[in-house]
Amino acid sequence: MTEISELQKLRLKYKPELPLILRTAFSSIKPKTGNKTGSAGDEEKLKEIFKNTFGKPVVTFTKGKNKSLNRKPIIAGVVLSGGQAAGGHNVICGIFDALKKANKKSRLLGFLGGPSGIIEGKMKELTKDIIDKYRNTGGFDIIGSGRTKIETDEQFQKTKETVIKNKIDALVIIGGDDSNTNAALLAEYFVKEKVNTQVIGIPKTIDGDLKNEEIETSFGFDTAVKIYAELTGNICRDVLSAKKYWHFIRLMGRSASHITLEVALQTHPNIALIGEEVFENKWTLSNIVDFICDAIVKRADAGKNYGVILVPEGLIEFIPEFKELIKNLNEIMAKNEKDLNQIESAKDKKEFIYTKLPENLINLMKSLPDEISSQLILDRDPHGNVVVSQIETEKLLIEMVQKKLKEMKKQGTYKGKFSAISHFFGYEGRCGFPSNFDANYTYALGFNAVLLILSGFTSYMSTIKNLTALPSKWIAGGTPLTMMMNIERRKGEDKPVIRKALVDLKGKPFKAFSKIRDKLKIEDNYISPGPIQYFGPSEIVNKVTETLKYEKN
Repeated sequence: MTEISELQKLRLKYKPELPLILRTAFSSIKPKTGNKTGSAGDEEKLKEIFKNTFGKPVVTFTKGKNKSLNRKPIIAGVVLSGGQAAGGHNVICGIFDALKKANKKSRLLGFLGGPSGIIEGKMKELTKDIIDKYRNTGGFDIIGSGRTKIETDEQFQKTKETVIKNKIDALVIIGGDDSNTNAALLAEYFVKEKVNTQVIGIPKTIDGDLKNEEIETSFGFDTAVKIYAELTGNICRDVLSAKKYWHFIRLMGRSASHITLEVALQTHPNIALIGEEVFENKWTLSNIVDFICDAIVKRADAGKNYGVILVPEGLIEFIPEFKELIKNLNEIMAKNEKDLNQIESAKDKKEFIYTKLPENLINLMKSLPDEISSQLILDRDPHGNVVVSQIETEKLLIEMVQKKLKEMKKQGTYKGKFSAISHFFGYEGRCGFPSNFDANYTYALGFNAVLLILSGFTSYMSTIKNLTALPSKWIAGGTPLTMMMNIERRKGEDKPVIRKALVDLKGKPFKAFSKIRDKLKIEDNYISPGPIQYFGPSEIVNKVTETLKYEKN
């Protein structure tokens, strides 16, 4: 980090706001605990897996004498896990500042390259000189990240050796649902092995699918959707100016459509496909194409041969017939790997696969553009599965809509002009300068994690609530990791996992969009929210997402 922009120079000086409770001396902050907790599902199975850590109470920090406070200097480790999200650096800054506030002799070690850094013992000490260069910046480059899972006996043993060798008192894992599931398993393992290393998780993911009653939002979501909304808003303005293109925009969010819904609420496109609704209604790909074409025809009849359509990244996995196709393909590819490797051409591979598929799925495969059907059988992840996130769904829809509209023209039911442009907004949103909300939120999450550690807690998620209020009124505490879990089938085995939060079709955000979407199909009610603002009136710089507003007010 040698060259920095003028904005970064100013952002380095920004002082994140903490909840009032965290601004006082730690000895004057008391952990208030509730009743024992259950889980999101499969309670009996989870009790067996987490014999030492299941059922812990929810924690809220209030004013009062903290009799359990650890006043000794401690060594804490921190790891960034999974994809980037704006604010990760501020979590680490919050941890560092809180450690030094508690005891100046405390130290912070950063594991390099994600969880593999713990397994391999690769780390560096994070000092004030290093920390001060990364305050309020985007990215995860301070220590790097990775997607390694600590799951084998050997990996757990090496992790144990690393924390004991380096005398690490506490480990903070910054990640999404899978990473925090790993945190819970590590916490259980350490207790079982009588290793005195506490484990605290931090809720991170731009997708917004790590939330529940205790976690109001994951960090990075606010910044990402504001970046995507700015880009989408710019296209909406261009559409209104040029009046000649249909823009199909694919947005990040493989497992849930929170990003697409939020961007729709902020920008008012003509169509926003919500994967969860597609699944609920059991829509086929043909149903989706018909839905889009209906809007295109109606707008063409009104003299509007243009529009904006939002498509969630994971749409294909929400289409029941596609879900069935992908499941079948994964099994066929695994069982016939040897035979398929001996077939050279994609065409011949398809013909071989057609002999293994049921007729309805053969017809679906044949209805797809050649590029997409080839991608389904040629592009595989390390486990041999279809790489769904790389399928260009927006281009698939454009091709199928074009085909349908040509048929309608021949029938005389469509007289407009259709020109389409495709976009994918993904990585643009992961490493931007965090919004003021995310800068404050992440700093508070890190600061709060240290208070949980000093108060003797392990296997907890650091949580900050009441997020629609000013930061001073935010509520700090902790949620047991096992409280958010259920059992899911992964790679043929039952595994404990933190349950993903999908878009609630009965929830206020979706209902708010439902009320306006019929109108948006025909009328031009586009909104251009503009770029994230870091300086200016509070109602602009401290603005929270529409999703959070609807859910909490």
